[in-house]
Amino acid sequence: MITEIAPADTKAKTVEPPQTPRGKGKRRRAWDEAPRWQIYLPLGIYLLFTLIPFYWILLFAVRPSGSTSLVPWPMTGEHFAKVWTERSFGTYFMNSVWTGVATLILTTVVALIGGYALARFDFKGKRAFMLALLCSQFVPGALLLVPLFQIFAELQMINSLVSVVIAETVFQLPLSMILISGFIKNVPYSLEEAAWVDGCSRLRSFLVVVLPLLRPGLIAVGSFAFVHAWNHFLFALMFLSVQEKQTIPVGLNTLLSADSVDLGALAAGGIIAAVPVVIVFAFIQKWLITGFSSGAVKG
Repeated sequence: MITEIAPADTKAKTVEPPQTPRGKGKRRRAWDEAPRWQIYLPLGIYLLFTLIPFYWILLFAVRPSGSTSLVPWPMTGEHFAKVWTERSFGTYFMNSVWTGVATLILTTVVALIGGYALARFDFKGKRAFMLALLCSQFVPGALLLVPLFQIFAELQMINSLVSVVIAETVFQLPLSMILISGFIKNVPYSLEEAAWVDGCSRLRSFLVVVLPLLRPGLIAVGSFAFVHAWNHFLFALMFLSVQEKQTIPVGLNTLLSADSVDLGALAAGGIIAAVPVVIVFAFIQKWLITGFSSGAVKG
C-alpha cells in the first residue's frame, strides 16, 4: 500500500491551544491532589520493614552476651573479635576477596571479548548462540555440581580457589556477554571507522575509542560478578573442604550447630560479610544504574 505525501506548499490549518482563563492555574493531576500522608505512610511502612532486620543484626552484634536490651548500650566488640580470630573469619574474608576480584577480572575480560564479537560481527548460528546464552540462565547451578566436581577432581583442583573462580565465571558469562554486547551496540560504529581511517588497527581503535565509553557497562558487569562470587555459597561448599580455603558464606555456616547458635557471633559475621559490599555499591551506584540501563537498550 502506497501512501500519498501531501505537497510541500499545502498550508495546514493551525489550531491554537485553548487559553487558560485568568485567575485559574493549571489543571492538577490526580496524584498531585493526593494528601501527603497517602504518599509518606506506605513509604514509611516499607522503610520500617526494610530497616528492622538490619537493626536486629546490628543489635545482636554489638550487644553484650546475655543482654536482652533493645538498645545497644553499652556496646561491645567481643563478637567481632571472636569471629575474626577464633572463628578464622580473617582467613575467610581474604579468600572471599581473592575469589571475588579474580571472578570480576576474568568475567569482565572474557565478556568484553565475546560481547564485542556479538555486537560487531555477523556469523552463522549467531541467533542460536544468543538463544543458548539466554537459556543457560534457566539452568540452576546445583544441577551441574556433580559433573563440575568430577571435572575438577580429574584436574586436581579440589580445595583450590581457582575451581570456585572458574565455576563462578562460567555461570556469570552469559548474562555479562549479553549486557556488554548491548552496551557496545550503543557506541556508534562510525567512531571505529574514523579511527581506522586515521591509521589505527581494529585492536587499537577498540582500546582507544570504544573501551573508554564502556566504563559504566564494565563497572555494572564487574560489580555484579563480584557480588555474586562474594555471596555464593554452593560452589565454595562443594569444592572447598579445607578450612584455610573456605570463604565467608561457608564460614557463616560453620557458626550454626545442631545444639545451639551463637547469635552474637553470627550477627557479627553477617555484618563483616555485608559491609564491604555495601561500601562498594555506595561508590559505584551511579555507574551501576547507567551501565545496566544502557546495556539493556539493545540486544
